[in-house]
Amino acid sequence: MLRLASIKRGWAAPGWEACASGWLPWARRLAASGVAEGGEGDPLGGAGEGRATKRLSLLKAINEALYIALERNDRAYVFGEDVSFGGVFRCTDGLASRFGHHRVFNTPLTEQGIVGFGIGMASMGMQPIAEIQFADYIFPAFDQIVNEGSKYRYRSGGHFNSGGLTIRAPCGAVGHGGHYHSQSPESFFTHVPGMVVVVPSSPADAKGLLLACIERKDPALFLEPKILYRSSVGDVPEGHYTVPLSKAHVVRRGSDITLVGWGAQLHVLTKAAQEVSEKDGISCEVIDLRTLLPWDAACVEASVNKTGRLLVSHEAPLTAGFGAEIAARVSARCFSRLEAPPARVCGMDTPFPLVYETLYLPTALRVAEAVRSTVNF
Repeated sequence: MLRLASIKRGWAAPGWEACASGWLPWARRLAASGVAEGGEGDPLGGAGEGRATKRLSLLKAINEALYIALERNDRAYVFGEDVSFGGVFRCTDGLASRFGHHRVFNTPLTEQGIVGFGIGMASMGMQPIAEIQFADYIFPAFDQIVNEGSKYRYRSGGHFNSGGLTIRAPCGAVGHGGHYHSQSPESFFTHVPGMVVVVPSSPADAKGLLLACIERKDPALFLEPKILYRSSVGDVPEGHYTVPLSKAHVVRRGSDITLVGWGAQLHVLTKAAQEVSEKDGISCEVIDLRTLLPWDAACVEASVNKTGRLLVSHEAPLTAGFGAEIAARVSARCFSRLEAPPARVCGMDTPFPLVYETLYLPTALRVAEAVRSTVNF
């Protein structure tokens, strides 16, 4: 229904704001309850050093990254459903008027065609940036991503590649999205050799990581937590910069337990860490993984070797979620240092619900209880 409405209405900004009225208050509550702008150390890996900054939302940071990519490379193209109108979330607003409809253009409603077209462009040396309107609808393109894009270099013995392809897709809970506008499908793609999978949690990271994906010579899936589009606001360096891929960020230092997350869930972990610190005196180290494939196992292992405990949290269902991979790796590599079994606090093993969304999601309350249980094991 929501998708059909996007075709009929074109998702002009006023129409989207009206449709978004149900989740914007929830987004504001999320922002007020602990959306972090950054953590200890430099999350940008020195990329923003000495640069002027400006306050941007995550949405505006993505828009700026796309603008820079198009400006720096005349063989870069942005396309997808409704992108020339600015997109349903306004991430591509103003790009078509600046760079022309031959470089920022709408496509038919066919995700398989969008990604297949992007793979063809990338194989010809172009820099396609394809948008899947909602990550929930990426599955018609699954074969193109898994069997074509990710394997193109390997199967040709390095003679050809589709490494210039970047696929953007809004993901995650939004307040009222229900079954088909709330899913987090990252674990489907972290199983695919040859792919890069990234999920940002802040505006500065979103801009730098997106530019890094666009410029890296590997096909990339860039998942954007849509609840953070307007609720996450922070200082973003001006101009071009990239954030290192496969490099986690230690958001909060601690000594009792390591909490690992990405995207919107990172902020839930930060809130839970603050709660158990104030009420229980538990010191949590919080890590934003940022890149899920290839992920920064060394950072997580070093932290767990120090704290002796691990908790991983994500919105996707528990079973076979990416948290299981992290827990397995830590169990094998940090076994002698573990004081308790690794814990996972995740979405339920059900389809994403509508009216029961708050019961489905791994809230700060659930995380805090799991932290206490793990520390007191």
